[in-house]
Amino acid sequence: MQFTMGIYLSTPKIEKFSEDGENEHLRYGLSSMQGWRATMEDAHAAYTNLDGSTSFFGVYDGHGGKVVAKFCAKFLHQEVLKSKAYLTGDIGTSLQKSFLRMDEMMRGQRGWRELSILGDKINKFSGMIEGLIWSPRSSDGNCRVDDWAFEEGPHSDFAGPTSGSTACVAVIRNNQLVVANAGDSRCVISRKGQAYNLSRDHKPDLEIERDRILKAGGFIHAGRVNGSLNLARAIGDMEFKQNKFLPAEKQILTANPDINTVELCDEDEFVVLACDGIWDCMSSQQLVDFIHAQLCTQTKLSAVCETVLDRCLAPSTAVGEGCDNMTMILVQFKRPAQSSASTEEQSSSTGQAEPETQLERSES
Repeated sequence: MQFTMGIYLSTPKIEKFSEDGENEHLRYGLSSMQGWRATMEDAHAAYTNLDGSTSFFGVYDGHGGKVVAKFCAKFLHQEVLKSKAYLTGDIGTSLQKSFLRMDEMMRGQRGWRELSILGDKINKFSGMIEGLIWSPRSSDGNCRVDDWAFEEGPHSDFAGPTSGSTACVAVIRNNQLVVANAGDSRCVISRKGQAYNLSRDHKPDLEIERDRILKAGGFIHAGRVNGSLNLARAIGDMEFKQNKFLPAEKQILTANPDINTVELCDEDEFVVLACDGIWDCMSSQQLVDFIHAQLCTQTKLSAVCETVLDRCLAPSTAVGEGCDNMTMILVQFKRPAQSSASTEEQSSSTGQAEPETQLERSES
């Protein structure tokens, strides 16, 4: 995604990592595949029981290396759980703070150490430690006292990784779904067979993104931020976040997510989170239709995801689409055997206005 990705394999790696799980309210399946790319830079997280009443699902699409995606998969949900806002029931604020917190945690000696544990250490093509190339002399260390210890060491001035990652996260508690997104991975809900986008792809040519990029001193060339990055929000990519006079959410590139909160109703069938390797090949509605058709004959959700990956995989690298790493999580809501009167009331009072207020109908 970040640099010109001329590094394709001669034959695709079609082995898949797949997983299924469930709790009393939902079940999920996921699958990921390296495909034609020389390296696998996607990561994911799926926890049906983040705590007693909450599920967490995340897709992280790395660029310029895999370390930031892996860092998010390891730590982002942990930060959500720890946040004060989460403890008071404000899931949206806890997600927003946790996205921004990833950038803070990847700085300094501790950040360098955690990233080098997760990295491939040496990148075969450049001979550099993957994603840890860029380390200016000093950074205004963020004086936050907590369990992320400040470590002295040769990398205490490390400003963070040059590589980065998208993050698209869905948190489900009771009948509330909260989606946080930074980058061009996407979350879509199927409601009565209709696809609704619950996130917006953060491309540099969107007006709100372009305005921020230009105000922060950046430029857009050929649809890319400063001529190199084809998305406008991401975790990591620290060289785009160096304006000392601006807060994190106003930098050229920001990890600040869009937050979308949706009241689930009985008409909601499933949610999909996937990286752009999928959305480059299928529209939101096409994927929802395809999943519905699959679910008629296939009950194992990871197998449905695998079928989608195989369908999206390009026959050769001559075409652009279908040559990326691919990751997809499918979360299906379990139908209550019999709705109680209170949930009936609730869905009739909150559910009806839903498509107009909260949900943006996807274009077919």
